[in-house]
Amino acid sequence: MTKSLVIVESPAKAKTIKKFLGKNYIVKASVGHIIDLPKSKLGIDIEKDFQPEYITIRGKGPVLKEIKAEAKKAKKVYLATDPDREGEAISWHLSNALKINDDVPCRIEFNEITKNAIKNAIKKPRVINKNIVDAQQARRVLDRLVGYKISPLLWRKMRKGLSAGRVQSVATKIIKDREEEIKKFIPEEYWSLILKLQNNNKESFEAKFNKDHLGNKDIKSKEEMNHIITRIENKLLTVTDVKKSTKKRNPNLPFTTSTLQQEASNKLGFSTKKTMAVAQQLYEGIDLEKEGTAGLITYIRTDSTRISEEAKKNTQQYILDNLGEKYYNTSPKTGNKKKQEVQDAHEAIRPTDVMRTPEKIKPSLSRDQYRLYKLIWERFVASQMTPAIYDTLAIELNIEDVIFRATGSRMKFEGFLKIYTHATASEEVNLPLLKEGEEVSIQEMVPNQHFTQPPARYTEASLVKVMEELGIGRPSTYSPTISTILSRGYVEKDGKHLIPTELGGIVTEILEEFFTDIVDINFTAGFEKRLDDVEEGTEDWKKLIKNFYEHFEKMLIKAEENMEEIDLVEESDEVCDKCNAKMLIKHGRYGKFLACSNYPECTVTKPILHKIGVKCPQCEDGEIVERKSKKGRTFYGCSEFPRCRFVSWGKPINEKCPNCDSLLTHKINKKSEKITCTNKECKYTRDVQS
Repeated sequence: MTKSLVIVESPAKAKTIKKFLGKNYIVKASVGHIIDLPKSKLGIDIEKDFQPEYITIRGKGPVLKEIKAEAKKAKKVYLATDPDREGEAISWHLSNALKINDDVPCRIEFNEITKNAIKNAIKKPRVINKNIVDAQQARRVLDRLVGYKISPLLWRKMRKGLSAGRVQSVATKIIKDREEEIKKFIPEEYWSLILKLQNNNKESFEAKFNKDHLGNKDIKSKEEMNHIITRIENKLLTVTDVKKSTKKRNPNLPFTTSTLQQEASNKLGFSTKKTMAVAQQLYEGIDLEKEGTAGLITYIRTDSTRISEEAKKNTQQYILDNLGEKYYNTSPKTGNKKKQEVQDAHEAIRPTDVMRTPEKIKPSLSRDQYRLYKLIWERFVASQMTPAIYDTLAIELNIEDVIFRATGSRMKFEGFLKIYTHATASEEVNLPLLKEGEEVSIQEMVPNQHFTQPPARYTEASLVKVMEELGIGRPSTYSPTISTILSRGYVEKDGKHLIPTELGGIVTEILEEFFTDIVDINFTAGFEKRLDDVEEGTEDWKKLIKNFYEHFEKMLIKAEENMEEIDLVEESDEVCDKCNAKMLIKHGRYGKFLACSNYPECTVTKPILHKIGVKCPQCEDGEIVERKSKKGRTFYGCSEFPRCRFVSWGKPINEKCPNCDSLLTHKINKKSEKITCTNKECKYTRDVQS
């Protein structure tokens, strides 16, 4: 017994840690949970105070056997699973399986996989924190009760394969509620007025309407607009106020799990699932040229923005050596102090070594790894830098008591923007140096009609943001929750936007009627707070579950008695190509599809094609139909695919190009809508008239 055994969760992590610890340590991976609730049954003894019935996960027997064999030979066992509730629970299950006494300090934790962090952790083992384990058990038991009690009910009343979950159902409801807001939205007309002006020195600039002579800040109709234009036309504006000042733009705090997922979505186009997968690779270790395997970032499931003193000092040194003293912020912005105290064991997501710049290690990284590491590195370094400073100028102009304003800004000092290339640039606007009392003339008036827009559909990024704001779920649950509601077919993607499916809407409405608390945002957020109390040791987890279940059981009985059966099958106008029986519209995992009514004798199924009323220009036999790419982006193709392979990202319209007689398509982007020709050699394009 000369060697110690260190147990981690992933083989990649094991490989990195083994390099740091050397020959006196054996490092083994549990490959996630080894012990869990059984999949085939509830696995919770409700009569015995909600006692979980844990088993060895199918397929994990050989892994556990190997770990037990190594533990018997080891002089000491260290449990080095992730520093969160799931990690603590895995260590607890392992300690029970290996018969390690509760009072033995065997648990080590670290926020980054570096030599110093691992060596320091080995020196400070602690006993397993049962409060953290109990918080994980409470969540696991609650989610199992909700899922395994409601799902069979949905199977009996609707169809097999449906499921409900405490967090996934609330997330679906948030998306469904937004869709209903959009449908109910009534646009309201409003107008904007921009004046193109010129001073006596022939310098041009623009000013925007601020308020009319009655103090109204909104122009609500064409009549009101015409009244203002009539009042001010052919007259001079007088400068009534000129304000010069400086404005600071502060850097953002370093990343938490939520903000990383949001920024990676907005700036890199990553899904939450992809962000976490790539971040996990960076955390567990990358094989670097000349260095070998190294963990590049700190632990990736955190809602803390705390930074260790050592990391601060290293970043200070980097900024001073590479950028200069004026770029280092001696008192950078910090996060919520109360939140920091709760999450003090964690840090923000940051590079483990700030001297490892993105460009320096780029040859060792994949494209996605490089882009995400660059985002994390830049955000972290920028958080310790000085603000960007802008000179600003605000001018107020009066014409017949109608007020217009012009604002301009110019960067005086770039500050953190020197590093953070992903920051959205502030547009610089130069204004002439005007004086109070000076008169300027109108060169052109530009009135524009607008209509208020409905709230935007959620994207993965904005859904994560609202879940965090509402207290729904925790850093480790955002990505799995979104993946679940997409895979269940309750939500689908239209480009980046999340849209509830008909099935998702029906299931949510049933839950709203019979299981109010399950889809209640305040209840779910409140339960997260009570799980935090369990972790802090101020609430007993079994009492928490018992209080919930007493109420939940009544809802189950009522739903069983009163929920009507819902037939999700509809008849269609189509007949089966094989047996001429009626085709039925059914709901599947990936949405609606056609299936033969003569099932199981006939097993023919077909996708439902969404025709847009345009003939295929390539084969002329098929019709153009709307389709979805693997990433959820809408495109258009021929109904005769694969015989005809016509595809278009733009939506074809029933109109031929006036130049070459090819098909025209309607293309929409963030800034404009255009009609363009499908013939690549033809440059015909025109704006869509609103």
